Amino acid sequence: MAYLQPSEFVTKLIDAGESKVFMSTKDTLIRSYMAGAILALAAAFAISINVNTGQPLAGAVLFPVGFVLLYLLGFDLLTGVFTLVPLALIDKRPGVTVAGMLRNWGLVFVGNFGGAFTVAVFMAIIFTYGFTAEPNAIGQKIGVIGEGRTVGYADHGGGGMLTLFIRGVLCNWMVSTGVVAAFMSTQVTGKILAMWMPIMLFFYMGFEHSIVNMFLFPSGLLLGGSFTVSDYLIWNEIPTVIGNLVGGFTFVGLTLYSTHIKTGAKRNTAAVPAE
Repeated sequence: MAYLQPSEFVTKLIDAGESKVFMSTKDTLIRSYMAGAILALAAAFAISINVNTGQPLAGAVLFPVGFVLLYLLGFDLLTGVFTLVPLALIDKRPGVTVAGMLRNWGLVFVGNFGGAFTVAVFMAIIFTYGFTAEPNAIGQKIGVIGEGRTVGYADHGGGGMLTLFIRGVLCNWMVSTGVVAAFMSTQVTGKILAMWMPIMLFFYMGFEHSIVNMFLFPSGLLLGGSFTVSDYLIWNEIPTVIGNLVGGFTFVGLTLYSTHIKTGAKRNTAAVPAE
């Protein structure tokens, strides 16, 4: 795998976060649009596998193909920049500011949503023959997912909101681990293998990913799901985004930075003879 040591790949993470802050608006929007679209296609692919085979594990095993492709192509997900960009800020890279970080996050959010929504419309057309027929089995499944993960949480009140938030935290703990994994190897095969594992885990466990949800819930609304736009925003997207931010930065970015960059191994000078 041509494995890099943590101190090496964490430095590369900081470099990547710095570069994203200074990326042009055009490039940021295009890269994030394509990332949202590819991840949405992968989600549609995985759900199709689940419906056609009745085996959720099969869909989870194959879903990471989208994540792998978009990162090998150099595209950006909001969940990834939640982890990478703050590292450049806390490392005090020249010119990296809170305003620059928020600008990057905002542009990536818009681009991701645009890409995911485009695929949501395309899939809704496919599942309904251009909205001339009732949704097929896959479309019906997406509608049920949208209901269960909006009003399903709302039915439990505060406990449902807490569950939603924790699922968002756990999701980006795993997804950001996948982002980091792409920097662990200098070989494509090594990158793919390392990225695949945490992404498979998050999808099978049903954790909440803000970008996947940008596809699932607009699709569900287009396909007749029994929930509203406000249900989607309040009882899924907004808490999921916050949970993704906390999970990625706290459990991945900050822990790696504090142990491999901020705190290094101290030299033992006790046994070194005086000159």
